[in-house]
Amino acid sequence: MDINNFSELQNPVVVDFPLTGEWQAVNTPGTKIPSHGTDMLGQRYAYDFIMVDWENKKKPYNGSHAQYFFTGMPLQKWYGWGKNVYAPKDGIVIDVKDGMKERDKLHFFSDMFIAIKNGLTFNPDKSDLHRVVGNYIIIQADNIYACLVHFKTDSICVKQGQTVKTGDLLGQVGHSGNSTMPHLHFQLMDNIDFRFAKGVPCAFRQYEHHKNNRWELAKNGIPTADDRIRSIK
Repeated sequence: MDINNFSELQNPVVVDFPLTGEWQAVNTPGTKIPSHGTDMLGQRYAYDFIMVDWENKKKPYNGSHAQYFFTGMPLQKWYGWGKNVYAPKDGIVIDVKDGMKERDKLHFFSDMFIAIKNGLTFNPDKSDLHRVVGNYIIIQADNIYACLVHFKTDSICVKQGQTVKTGDLLGQVGHSGNSTMPHLHFQLMDNIDFRFAKGVPCAFRQYEHHKNNRWELAKNGIPTADDRIRSIK
């Protein structure tokens, strides 16, 4: 995207892209701010990354629409579920939570009901944050906190207090917490505590995006929701 479209993105913190393969940023500050429609929990500049079949109308699962809407789509059928997540920046794992179970099947209506209910009833001062963010990792890098959310149950392979380097394996994409499909929620914050954190603008050091039927290099980029992107490792 052209960061001149949003003046507040002029000086983003630059990090490495935390995934490999091809992805779509369905929620991104490259398209709107706040990217998730709220500043709550430090989400102003947050990203949601999903994996889709770009040749099949960007469908995120290997199955029929009828199965997803009526009988439920097993987690194993979603392209992004179980994909590796990597550290976007050198730092220290300052907070980590794992062990929250995922729903075995995704069903459009029940998942939307849960998401809406959680959104309406959530109180940052009283509600259980783990119920909303699911399994997560927070990495402190200087005075910035990188937060990665919704990990696959029991996939996180780092511990609190551990030093990580850019590119170290952290865990796998999952569907824990307030999630409507397997995806990675990623954001930078100025505070370890979600309740008081403000979002920090973030760009990715390098990746490729598909444009005019070819792959082009993007440096220090902020993808839009329409971009087909892939990592460079």
